[in-house]
This record gives sequence, structure tokens and C-alpha cells, in this order.
Amino acid sequence: MNSHVKNLTPETTDLSRRSFLVGTAATGLVLGYAGVPGIESAAAAAPANFEPSVWYAISPDGLVTVTCGKADMGQHIASTMAQIVCEELGAKWSDMRVQLASNDPKFNDPVLGAQITGGSWSTMMNFEAMSRAGAAGRIALTEAAAAAMGLPPYFKDQLVVRDSVILHPKSKKQMTFAEIVKSGKATKAFTPDELKAIKLKTPDQYTMVGVSVPQLDIPSKTNGTAKYGIDVMLPGMVYGKVVTPPVRFGATVKSVDDSEAKKVPGFIKAVILDDKTGTTSGWVVAVANTYANARRAADALKIAYDGGPNAKLSSQSLLDEAKRLQKLEDSGQFFVKDGDPVAAFGSAAKVVEAEYTTSINIHAPLEPMNATAEFKGDILHIYSGNQFATRSGAIAAGAAGIDPKFVVMHQHWLGGGFGRRLDADMMIPAVQAAKAVGKPVKVIYSRENDMTMDFSRPLTYQKVKAGVDGDGKLIAISHDVVSAWPTARWGIPDFLTPSVDKKGPLDSFTVNGADFFYTVPNHYVRAIKNELAHNATPSGQLRSVAPGWTFWAVESMIDEIAAATGKDPAQFRISLLDGAGKNDGGAQRLRNTLLAAMGLSGYGTKQLPKGEGMGVACVSSQERASASWTACVAHVAVAPSGAVTVKKLTVATDVGTQVHPDNIRAQVEGAALWGLSLAMYEKATLKDGGIEQTNFDSYTPLRMSQTPEVAVAVIANGEKATGVGEPAVTVVAPAIGNAIFNASGARVRALPITAEAVKASMKA
Repeated sequence: MNSHVKNLTPETTDLSRRSFLVGTAATGLVLGYAGVPGIESAAAAAPANFEPSVWYAISPDGLVTVTCGKADMGQHIASTMAQIVCEELGAKWSDMRVQLASNDPKFNDPVLGAQITGGSWSTMMNFEAMSRAGAAGRIALTEAAAAAMGLPPYFKDQLVVRDSVILHPKSKKQMTFAEIVKSGKATKAFTPDELKAIKLKTPDQYTMVGVSVPQLDIPSKTNGTAKYGIDVMLPGMVYGKVVTPPVRFGATVKSVDDSEAKKVPGFIKAVILDDKTGTTSGWVVAVANTYANARRAADALKIAYDGGPNAKLSSQSLLDEAKRLQKLEDSGQFFVKDGDPVAAFGSAAKVVEAEYTTSINIHAPLEPMNATAEFKGDILHIYSGNQFATRSGAIAAGAAGIDPKFVVMHQHWLGGGFGRRLDADMMIPAVQAAKAVGKPVKVIYSRENDMTMDFSRPLTYQKVKAGVDGDGKLIAISHDVVSAWPTARWGIPDFLTPSVDKKGPLDSFTVNGADFFYTVPNHYVRAIKNELAHNATPSGQLRSVAPGWTFWAVESMIDEIAAATGKDPAQFRISLLDGAGKNDGGAQRLRNTLLAAMGLSGYGTKQLPKGEGMGVACVSSQERASASWTACVAHVAVAPSGAVTVKKLTVATDVGTQVHPDNIRAQVEGAALWGLSLAMYEKATLKDGGIEQTNFDSYTPLRMSQTPEVAVAVIANGEKATGVGEPAVTVVAPAIGNAIFNASGARVRALPITAEAVKASMKA
């Protein structure tokens, strides 16, 4: 998260309800169901429960149910939230349960922020608030227990809370949480000021945080009782299969011939989407009594399209436009503007310039995109797994043409998200088909639908120029980043950042990471919107967001500068991480992770065989205000053909306070392998306005046989908890690229890295 979007940073400013409940149904975030009769929250607790907070309730049988306002896509965030509450509450872990929040406005907590899952924010943003919620419950229960035991009020400080039992050691009196709740004496409520004043445990007092307890969601996911969006079944439900145009965006439907579809048993109707939200264009959904019949009917439809303005565009078109825009002096807005790089280049002893590119990349979560829509009177019910309930409810309302307060979102577990389910496109065909046929409709994308209509990671072009003085000291960097602007597409002003040159807001989620922690006195970063790409390939946030491409450029350039000045690239980085000025604190933590990765990997201590090399990179992903300090040493072998084998990845990460060590290690390992996949194997291409890759035969993520050894060092130092879902994704590609140079002398500057590019550079 960038520091400007302070509404979502608990340490700076509370999130105002207005910030996320504004705008139109099509593009804004007005939703909820306050004042609408007949609507109850799916997470509403029974009257006999004790609810110390909106985020959890304790039932008369002593079970503690934590409501998670974040999307759980296998990262176990629901269990993590329960673990944080459990630490301060003093409950027994076997008494803890989890459930997922609806879109009831009460879950738009003024401290926790909107219901959005991304940016590796969830633990970082929620740790303190959930800790305070747990502590408040413990205090209320101890006061109630003291009263029930007939102890004077001041005796409450002598009570010990452990494993869902409150004990008075001197008198040996004790009560369980269940007994206290049944007594009805736990009624204490806390004002915001009282919550803030609660003294929380220090890390040395933790008994639950820092322990790899069994994840609460695993039993239901392994026995089949956990419900994903694709599992939803409703009485009278029918199925929809979308037919998407050959152009990613901008096409319109000229005509639909359903004569052959009518021959398919169970066919009901072909619905042309009229999407006022601007999320889709040129879509048709075939509705039938079964999914198989809906697919057959969809295949039988004969649809004529107008391809629209993007029908002739290609990846090369977008790249050419990016290069054109970068050359214009008045393009874009400044994200960083420190010193005067232009003047510094004029006096520099040496100037290094390079261009870096990344390709279009696709999310491809294992569970296909899906949603089920049902109208009950005036109320629209949506069943789906999504990462941004606050926005998705508004999109669904816009598709239905109703006030967002009449939309109820039923959240489900996600079979993968990685940023893909920040968008709500799957809800639009379900809503409009349900409205057209008067029945609940479940829409399930085919893999081809999902790949060709993904809100992909955008194609990017970056130009970096660096200058060093006569002593080889880095004195200036200018960095231009040209891409589509994914966050600007959302139409939410609070997610944009004022430019430092006051030319208007920019999408900092395209340049985060370029504002690194190295000390460079003259530093410019310019964010340039590629309008052509923005319109032709509507982009989204893919796991790692901007740091996935900005650090590819930054960390590759740092190595190029080191090579040009005859310095060891790791030691060169250490010299730049001196913590001067605004980099104080962060630079030191990043330097420590780099040293940890170097030590664990044996960097610089071994003689490697010919054709092998190690490369380093270190990053402050995801953003300066929410960094997990992460470093990687990649060990590669390069064949004379240019083929690259990644032998080992060593990753060190500073997470501050670790809640669940095993889960952190698993996420770092998975993130590193995703980073490897993006670096070496994944590429989507645009041709004639459409994405060419339609399935895993042509879009080829990392296979298990290509997986190297991954070593992980986690630094837990008791600082504030940070996130781990994405940072390791961002550090791997530059480490691999730098290792290739050390192994072969080949310098690669485009992702994915190919044998052809390596061989060509070796010859050069």
C-alpha cells in the first residue's frame, strides 16, 4: 500500500466510512443493507452469545467464532486472525472457530478498513486491532468472573486467564468462558478510546503468536465440507456459460443467432450483457438447466461482433506506444523527485542506461471464476468468493440496476485468487442472466474464458538511467515506468496518489518499489500511463503488483552499475543501504536480510563450476509504508545454448512479528516459486486485440519438475507484523537475471527470460 492511501493504514488515520461508501453503483463503493427490512448478516450471532467485538463472538458452549473480513484463498488468513484474537483473549485453541464476513457495513471497521484482500496487508493492518479486540474480551470476561465468584472488583487483576478458563489462584475459584457467557454477566463494552488504552502483551509474553498451531480451515477443506463459490447449490438454480468476443475489450455484439442452441436440451435463453459498469464488453451468456447443456448451447450460438477500436492491436503495438510515450518530456507524473538527476548526469564520470520489459501475465487461479445470483423480491443475493467485497457489491448492484443497499454478498472460500478476484466481472453475467430468466443462475467460466478475459498484469516498459562519480559512487537515477494503470480503472480516488509535480493523481500501484531504500541524492521516478494498453488490456493486480516489475528494473540496474564500476554487487548494495535521511530504519533492515541470504547461500565463499553463478537482489516490497524486507540469492547454471537451470533460491525475509511460522515459510516458498514462474516461464501475448493463450498448453507456468531447492530464513525481531504473501515474488527475477550474468556474461532485460535472449547476449 502506498503511504498516500493512509485511510487503510491504522497507524496513521482511521478509515472514514465516507472513503469507501461513495460513488455510483457502477464505479463506486456504496453498498450494504442498513435499513433494508428482512436482511440479516450471515455472520450475525445468536442472542445468547457474548460479542466483545464485531469480529468475534463467544457462545454459551464456550466456542469462540472469529469472523474474518479478508478473503481466504489458502493463505489461512482466517486462522491467522483467530490466532491473534486467541493470544490476547486467553482461549483454548481447540475452542476457536472461523467464519467469513458478509458485506454488512458493520464489517467495514473504521480501524481495519474496507473488505479488501491484497498487497500483503491483512496481517499487518489487522494485528493490533484484532489483538485489542481479544484483550477487550478477556477484560470483560475477567470482570464478569470476578462478580460471579463474589470477589471484590479490584481482585480481577489477580485472575489468571488460560485455555478458556479464568482462575483465582488464591481461592482456587475458577470459571470457564462457557460458564461466564451462560451467566449473562459479561456485558462490558469499550469505547474507541478505552480500546486504544488497553495495554497489550509484549512479544516475550506471547504463548500463541509465534506457534505453528493447526490451521482451523484445513479440516473442512480436507473433508469436503468447506464451501467454495463453485460449490453453491440453490433450489431451482440454472447455469450460465459466457461466450466472450475475440477482442479482449471494446467489442460489441451485432447479432445473436440462437437457432442451433434451441436444439440443445434444457436451453433457456441467450442473454446479451448490457454492462453499465464498463467491466465487460461484447459478452453473451447461454442459460440452460445444467452446466453441460449451457456449454453446448454456448458453443451453438452464432454471434456477430463489431471488434471495436482495439481489434488490430498487438503486444508490439502496446510496447511501441510505451516507448513513444517515454520519449516525450511532458509524459506522465512524478512519483519521486529528489535532487537534480539531469545535472548530475552532466557531471557524472560514467552513465549507465538500460531498458527493461515485462510481458502480459495471467492469474489463472485453479478454481474457475464463478458467481451465483438470486433475486429474492427486491434483494439480490450474490454467492461467490471475492477479494474486494466493498467494491464487488457495488459492481453487482450496477449490473442489476438497483441500489447497492439491496445487495447481500455471501462470501466463500477462494480456490485461488492472487488478485484476480479483486474484480467482480463474474458477477455481471450471473446477475443479468438471473434477472432475465427469473431463476437463480450460477455462472462458471471455462479456462478459456478466464485466460482470455483476465484482468492481467500489464505489459510494462521501463527506462532507467544511472550516473556514478569518479569514485564509483552512485549519484543519480532516473526511472520511467510506462504501463496501464490497474488501480485507476477502479475509479476510486482514495487509491490514487498526488504526484509530487502536482500534475494530478497517479497510480502508485504501478511504481511502488521504484522509491527504494538506497541512498541516491538525485532520484526521479516518473509514472506514465499507457492509455492504449489501459483500454485494450484492462489490467488488474497480480500477486506482487508493481514491485514485480519495478524491482526487476531497479535490482537489475544496481547490478549493471556494480559491474560497470568493478564492484561486487552485494557489497555495492550494502554500501547504498546506509540508512541516511528518509531511509533510516528501513535500509538497515533490508541490509540485514541481504546479509542473511548471503550467509545462508554461501554467496562469495564457494568456487562454482564453469557456467554457474550466483546473483543477489533485495527489495522493500510491497511498499515503503508496508514493507517486508526481503533478499534472494539465486544459483543458476547456464548452458552454451543459453538454457538456464535454476539450481537453488535462498530467500531471507524480515517479517517483524511472525504469527504462524510454518505458514510464513510456506507462503515465502510459494511466493519465490511464483516469482520463478514469472521470471522464466509465463508470457501472454496480444494479437488482433485478443489474448492468444487460452489454456495451460500455451500459457505455461512453472511445473513441478522445474522446481529448484528453496531455502528460507525468516527474521522475527518483535517489530510490527508485516505481510509475506507477495514480497518474495518480487525479488526472484532480478536475482536470477543477475546470476545469469555472473554465470555467462549475458545480461537479460526482458521477462520472461528465454534461452534465445541469453544466447544472443552471450554472443554480444
